[in-house]
This record gives sequence, C-alpha cells and structure tokens, in this order.
Amino acid sequence: MTSEPPITVQTPAGAAPGADGRRHVVVVGGGMVAQRFVEALRARDDAGAWRVSVFAEEPRKPYDRVGLTRYFEVRDAEELTLGDPTLWDDPLVNLHRDCRIDSIDRDARTVTDRLGRVHAYDELVLATGSNAAMPPIPGNDLPGVFVYRTIDDVAALRGWVEAKRDAGRVTTRGGVVEKPVRGAVIGGGLLGLEAAGALKALGAQATVIEFGTHLMGVQVDLGGGHALKRLINDKGISVRPETATSQMKPHRRTGHVGRLEFGDGGRLDVDVVVVATGVRPRDELARTAGLEIGERGGAVVDLTCRTADPHVWAIGEVACIEGRCLGLVAPGNTMAEIVVDRLLGGQAVFPGADTATKLKLSGVDVASFGDAHGRTEDAVEIVWADPVAGVYKKLVMSDDARTLLGGVFVGDAAPYASLRPMLGSELPGDPSAFLLPDPAGGAPTLELPDDANVCSCNNVSAGAIRGAVTEHECTDVAGVKACTRAGTTCGACLPLVTKITKTELAKAGVEVSNALCEHFDLSRAQLFDAVRVANLHSFSEIIARFGRVPDGATDAGRGCDICKPVVASILASLGNGHILAGEQATLQDTNDHMLANMQKDGTYSVVPRMPGGEVTPEGLIVVGQVAKDFGLYTKITGGQRIDMFGARVEQLPEIWRRLVDAGFESGHAYGKSLRTVKSCVGSTWCRYGVQDSVGMAVELELRYRGLRSPHKLKLGVSGCARECAEARGKDVGVIATDRGWNVYVGGNGGQTPRHAKLLAEDLTSAELLRTIDRFLMLYIRTADRLQRTAPWVEEYEGGLDAIRDVVIADSLGIGADLDAAMAAHVEAYEDEWKAVLEDPEKLARFGSFVNAPTTPDPALAYVPERGQKRPATAAEVAAGADGPVDPLLVPAITSPVLVAGPILEVRA
Repeated sequence: MTSEPPITVQTPAGAAPGADGRRHVVVVGGGMVAQRFVEALRARDDAGAWRVSVFAEEPRKPYDRVGLTRYFEVRDAEELTLGDPTLWDDPLVNLHRDCRIDSIDRDARTVTDRLGRVHAYDELVLATGSNAAMPPIPGNDLPGVFVYRTIDDVAALRGWVEAKRDAGRVTTRGGVVEKPVRGAVIGGGLLGLEAAGALKALGAQATVIEFGTHLMGVQVDLGGGHALKRLINDKGISVRPETATSQMKPHRRTGHVGRLEFGDGGRLDVDVVVVATGVRPRDELARTAGLEIGERGGAVVDLTCRTADPHVWAIGEVACIEGRCLGLVAPGNTMAEIVVDRLLGGQAVFPGADTATKLKLSGVDVASFGDAHGRTEDAVEIVWADPVAGVYKKLVMSDDARTLLGGVFVGDAAPYASLRPMLGSELPGDPSAFLLPDPAGGAPTLELPDDANVCSCNNVSAGAIRGAVTEHECTDVAGVKACTRAGTTCGACLPLVTKITKTELAKAGVEVSNALCEHFDLSRAQLFDAVRVANLHSFSEIIARFGRVPDGATDAGRGCDICKPVVASILASLGNGHILAGEQATLQDTNDHMLANMQKDGTYSVVPRMPGGEVTPEGLIVVGQVAKDFGLYTKITGGQRIDMFGARVEQLPEIWRRLVDAGFESGHAYGKSLRTVKSCVGSTWCRYGVQDSVGMAVELELRYRGLRSPHKLKLGVSGCARECAEARGKDVGVIATDRGWNVYVGGNGGQTPRHAKLLAEDLTSAELLRTIDRFLMLYIRTADRLQRTAPWVEEYEGGLDAIRDVVIADSLGIGADLDAAMAAHVEAYEDEWKAVLEDPEKLARFGSFVNAPTTPDPALAYVPERGQKRPATAAEVAAGADGPVDPLLVPAITSPVLVAGPILEVRA
C-alpha cells in the first residue's frame, strides 16, 4: 500500500513576488516572539508588500508566557492573549493553530505541516522557542510530575492539585479533616519560585529544591539569595539549597509520585512535583533541515538574526546568537524587530541582550540587571543590607565608582525602574544615595538620556516616550502607552513611563489639568477632601466656597452637568441625608432623581435588592405577583437579581409600596453605588465549598448597600477556587480558601474587561471586612469622577502595592479614619424607597403630568414577545390596533390635555 503524496497548497514563489504582488513569509511557532514579529511587520509594512502565515503548535492564539502564573488566578486562557486580537483578522495575516510544522525543504523553500500539507515561503522565520528541561532523574515520568511551560501544563497541574486535595478530605465525627497536598519544586530560579507561589495559591504546601548555593543564582548574588530565602520562607514556602534530587519514588498504593530522595541521604514525601530546571531550545526542525546548531543548542544566527541560509531566520529562544540562546522575552522581541527591519530593506543589527529580570511573585520584590555578580574586572560593589526589614540592594560600578554596570534588589526593587535604563551611564552624585532609604536623603534626580531603554519588553527608549508627547501630541500616560507600547507587557516600567511623561508635559508647557470642570479648579478627590474638612452640606455652600466664575460669566452660577452629579455623589458619600431631600434633589441625574433606571421607551426598571442572590419563596411570589399586576417584563440579571421592566413613573410608588411591605428594599441599580454582591452556594450546599460564600455575600451587601461612589461597584464571593461566582471579574472579589478568604480588587466588566488582582490572602472574616472597608473608602476619596476601580488601581501612585500598604499596613496612618467613615455609613443607612413612601413631598415627584399625575404616557406602546412584552417599534405603533400592537398592552389616553411634569435631563 503506497502512501498519499503530500498536498501542495501554495506554489513556491522563489524570490519574486507572488501572483498578488506580495511576497510570503512563514513563521514557525506561535509564541510571544512570533506575535511580536507579525505585529511589527503589519505596523511597518505600509505598502502591504508581505503576507504572513503563522504556524502555532498550540491550539490558541499567542499568549503571555511571562505571566503564565496568572492563569492560576484568572483561569481563562483568553485573559493571557497578547496584543490587539484584531491582528489575526488582518487579511494579510493567516494564523494556523494546532498546526505543527514537521519538516523544512530549504531547496524548494517549503514547509510541511503535521497534516502533510506543503506551504511555500519566500522567507522563513523560526520562532519555535524552547521546551522545559527535564533532568535525567529516575522516576521523572511518574504521574504527578509536571513541567511549567505552557497553559496546558499549568491547567494540568491545577487539576492534579485540586484532585489530590479533594481525595484528602476525610469526614470524621469531629467534622471534615483535610490532608494537605504536599508539593515540591525542583529548581530555584525565576520560574521555580513562581511555580512554588502557584502551588501555595492552590492551597498546597511548597518546598523549593535548589542544587546551587542560593535561589535565583543566575540573577542575584549570594547575599541577595540569602535575603530572598527569608522572604520566600515568610510566604510559607520552604527552601532546601545545595540539594540534589537523586530519585523520585512512587507511592506504594497509588503509583503516583510519592517521595523525593536526595543525594545527601535526605528525603521528602510529596504528592506533586514541578520541575523547573531551565529550558532547552526547540531546534529539532533546524537540525533536520541541516542548519548549523550551537554548542548548547539553537540555530546559529548572525547579528541580523539570519542563519547560514539567506532565506531562513531564527528569533527568540531557538536562536543561538553571539554563542548563546537567550531565554528572555526582551531580546526575543528585539530579534523580531530586527528581522522585520531587514525584510523591509533596513540595516538593523542585534544590539546585545538586555538580561534584566524581575520576579513576579506577590509580596516578594526581586529584580536584577546588568553585571549583577560583579564579574567585570576591577568592578566596585556598593551594598545596602537590612536583614530585619528583609532588604538587600547592590549596585555594581566601574572602578571609579561612576559608571553603572549592574544591580541587584531584593525586598525593595523601587530603584530598579529608574536605574536599569542608566546601565552603562554615569550616575550623578554618590551611588550609595540610590540605595539608602528615603529618610537618609533620597536619591539624586535622574535625567535619562534619550537612548536609555525604559521598556525592555518592547524596546522603547526614553526618547521615544518623550517623542510621544512632543511629536505625537500624547497628553496622558494612556496615550503614550498606546503610541509606544511602553508598559503594556509586564508593566514593570510603568512608574518610570509615567514619570517621564509628566516631566515632558511640564517641559512642553502642557498644563495637565485635574480640574473637575469650568466651575471647579479642584479634582474630584480634592473636592471630596475639601467638602469633608469644611463640613459643607449643600451645593450652594460648596460652589460659593470652592467654585470659580467661568470665563465670560458674571458668577459661578448653578454648576453644570459634570459638577452637579459629582457634588451630589460626594454629599451622599459623606452621609448628607436622603438624595431627594432639599437642594440635593436638584443635583441628581434622571436615574437617581426617579430612584430607577430609565429605559429607552421612557419607562423605568424596578430592581429590589436580593443580598447575595438569596431570596425566599414568599419573596419570589410577591415579585411575580407585582410583575403580573403591573404588566412588567421580568428578567434574571447577571448579578443574581430579578429586573422588572416597563414601569411607568406614576406606577413606581405603588410598585415599591408592595415590595417594601414584603420586606424588599432598593437594589440601587440606578445609582453610582453598590449594585450587587454575587455568590455561589458555597459550603452550605456545594460539596466543593470550603467557606460560607452566601453568608459572606449577604453580610457584604448589607454592609455596603447604599454606599455612593465615583462609579458603580460590583462584588462577588466564591466558596472555593472553582470560582463559580466569577469574583475575579468584580471591583472586589472574594474567594474562599481552606485558611480563610483571599480578596481581589480592580476587576471590571464592560467595554474594557479587567480581572481583579490579589490584594490580600488567607484573611479571617473580620480582617476581610476591614480590608474591603478601607479599600472602598480609599477609592471613594481619591478616584476621579466616573472612574471605575480598575483604572483607579492602575493610576494610583505606586499602583496596587501602594494601595496594599495603605489598606493593610496603614502606611499613611489613615486606617482608623477610613474605618470610622465606613462605620458611619453602616450606621446611617436607610432604604431610599422606604423613605420616599413615608414623605408626601418626595412622593409628589412621581407623576407623568402635572395636571393628571396618575395618567399614563399615551406615547407608550408594546407588543407581545416570548410570552411577555417589549416596546413597540415606530412601524408597529403606526399600524395601530389592527396591526401587530396588542391593544391590551397599549395604555389608554384618559386626558386630552396633558401638561408635562418636571423636566428631567438624562446624563451619561
């Protein structure tokens, strides 16, 4: 039986353009460097001279392998996807997923994929990356031994740990006893420490086994390694340095990995092992194609990233450049840019590798760059060590102590962002000033040269950032990021990008105004503090005290659509009484004015609060009867509420009277305030739950109900790591652990979805409440108008780390003040609709027409759909009763002359 010949899907084009006038470049590999190559080519190839085909072995788009550990938190591969997803919709880009290339025919200039299809190329770019190295330890193939390289690897590891944890639960007379999952990581480098942190996040024990004298031996010296070990131990992770693993032994009952035996005679019982001992370049394609291979692997390339074959290039970890393979994303991205430049006729060459690294492990600050070990001849090392504080900082200088050659930072990496771009440059003043704590005098101000590399991930210089301001008219950090890509990958450089941007704006004479509007020169945060300190209680007092007269006006007037709702929110946040009381009522937008959300047909929605999604059968009956009696459309919302649509303004009081009598209260779906606290059923019902998520969700919702803020707030509580409440997509997300609660902040849905980031872990219930109290109050006091928590966390000076210091460590000394503010809110809470029903003056606002307050609006018309109703279209209304309009759903006109009631302005 003869085999089928391979299918040729493209005719070799040689060096000439194809039939469409374009040349074809094939990229083998679908990782970070391949993505950068495609992105750079499409950004710079204005003429569309090239089309590109990418062959990825994995079944997904290129993702952030540097941030792989985040997958344990986000549990969504799409969250790690790199760049603009529309890149792969470009007609000149073709991404083949789950399509491994098996061979290269250099003479014919073709590649053959795993399905036997042949693809021609004009130029071939190898971006196959590397594989996790597996040392030849007996037993390394046992079930329960994992590497740590791809999303599939970490997903399998997570599943294994969770299965072991579930299997270790035993029910006794005294309750449920859970046997801890015992984990070990072989390898104490960057990836090994991140893997250990991941095991801890999954609730497993973790021990790091390191063959060398100290952790991260490639990046930090011995002194830094000792400081790092103390920090890692403080995270509950054990470390065994100078230990060689000689064998992995199976468990006698399960056959899974059960024990590690060491060369010194020691041993460690384990349930899971992660091997993180480095990587090996995936150069098998290059080998079989006859390309030159480096002494330690990798396709040998010159400084243009070209192999000995003039039509084959190699970039990233598979490229052996200057005699070595580089396992970092920054030099890989640089290689991608170089090949793009060469394909477009440029003369770029590899400038040398930026080997700066930063550990991404929560609560452990480690970074290094340059000659971290001081191997340069006659180099001088300047060290600051504080064992009590767990801080170790070192600068490596030239023999005259003037030129910066490298640095190591453990426990406090704050100087890293500013100093790394100065590598190879002279530092102003005494170098030790850059290492000493701020009270000792502070470091001199650094003016980075234009060629200083600020963002190594994307190869962005200080000059490029300045140019974004001066040449491309970027007036904020977001614009600079979009223009240059600086700070968009790992984010380590973002503080420096922000500093350069603000400095350059000031130099250019561009005033970065934080003014709220033409009536207030203060920002929202400044106005909040001013109103709080001055103890003001009305808009008139506030604008008289802090307002200004706009250009061309004779007085400050009555404010505008921007400042009035902001002042209304500030007064409500400070506990100034009911939002419809007195002058405050005139400040509210339409939704707050009517205590309901206006819909597109002019009617309103009614959303009673159901804390944590919990509701009694009796409550459900009342809601159903109300919806039936008033002809309302009903829908279960994403926040575990029942939303009733189509209520006319004059119906709202009667609807709410029945709901309030049944024990319901306003769900605040109309306000910039707490909306919902979503929960799963937790340990009350679910066999996987480890904490009472419903009880916690109810407690949180009742605590924060009615809390006015710069934007809406949504919370979620999950009873275990399976995350059924999707807490990581909320402004505040709480996830139960065996030891308490983990709290995440800054997650949002909407047009720019963000996953929340870990703020604190393993909290008691009391600690959790205090942490959320302070976080929310700090947000309310310092955020800009209509700013959600996600951008607020990003833009807060110092980011999440600084917020954590304020909230957890009380670094500003305002913890008691924040606690008192939240306590005052909880004490003063009243249901807004109940208060309206008890006040005839407030009730008078709810009428469609002044002279006929109970008359429905004759413009409203509905048609039946799926057993309920929806607003009729203009065509359906025009058709009248003989058309599709259901006459039973069209309100009757009872008054021929109707005078409109209060005019309400709809604002965003």
